[in-house]
Amino acid sequence: MGDEIDGFTRSVSEAPPTHYTVKIQSFSLLLKNSVEKYETGDFEAGGYKWKLVMYPAGNKSKNVKEHISVYLAMENTSSLPHGWEVYAVFRLFLLDQDKDNFLILQDAMGAERRFHRLKREWGFDEFIPIKAFNDASNGFLLEDTCVFGAEVFVSKERSTGKGECLSMIKDAPSIKHVWRIENFSKLRSECCDSQVFSSGDQKWQIQLYPKGRRHGTGTHLAVYLALADSTTLTPGSKIYAEFTLRLLDQAQARHIAGKADFWFSASNPESGWARYVSFTYFNKPGNGCLVKDVCLVEAEVTVHGISSAL
Repeated sequence: MGDEIDGFTRSVSEAPPTHYTVKIQSFSLLLKNSVEKYETGDFEAGGYKWKLVMYPAGNKSKNVKEHISVYLAMENTSSLPHGWEVYAVFRLFLLDQDKDNFLILQDAMGAERRFHRLKREWGFDEFIPIKAFNDASNGFLLEDTCVFGAEVFVSKERSTGKGECLSMIKDAPSIKHVWRIENFSKLRSECCDSQVFSSGDQKWQIQLYPKGRRHGTGTHLAVYLALADSTTLTPGSKIYAEFTLRLLDQAQARHIAGKADFWFSASNPESGWARYVSFTYFNKPGNGCLVKDVCLVEAEVTVHGISSAL
């Protein structure tokens, strides 16, 4: 048995988590790159889908300070019948890499938690103090790497575990690529792709919709950054990238820029703007967007992290 504190129990076990583990490399870069929340891929336990939700600097929405927050959340609930309820006992794990055992947090006395449509997430606002987590003598964070895990028990069923590895990239380089588009007025394709370029060991393309896209069709130029071939990603892989797309002003260098960050994946291979710039502004002489039927689009891409299945 472990120590009971504020309604939950801390214990230590040599047995690894049954259902899921997530290994995070370069953990400090999550904060450096303003990743306030990280959600793992889903895993199955008791016939349902789950995921871990982690706040490296604490859950600000609950005013958590000086602690890491970790939660278990149900995933893919849209297919469940109306009024669904799932009662589960769960345990969340943190590996002590020195002693090769796990710190475990669970609700006191093995209490069940009721998951339902309005409450799909349970866990611990103050999973562990950041000071204790960072203290190398505790073995939780060694060489800026840590391992979390989860077990979920719905009735008496179990399922085979899965896992993933999140690798944050230290001092990630920023790569720029300029796409020169000639004979713009003669473009007939719905979507035009730039040449492929590389950033963070990934292949990328700029996508331009000369007639607009979605809610910007007919009124605005649409511009996106996309993975050049998302089919090459392994199942469950995600790419965390910060990017800027610029329409270069060829007259006065008053460039139009859109900046964003996004988790790219096989199911979400692109991110950008359907209403990037209005055709009125784009076509107006003197604005420098279109000169002698040529426009220049620049992409600046920094890949900060890659999550892949173990």
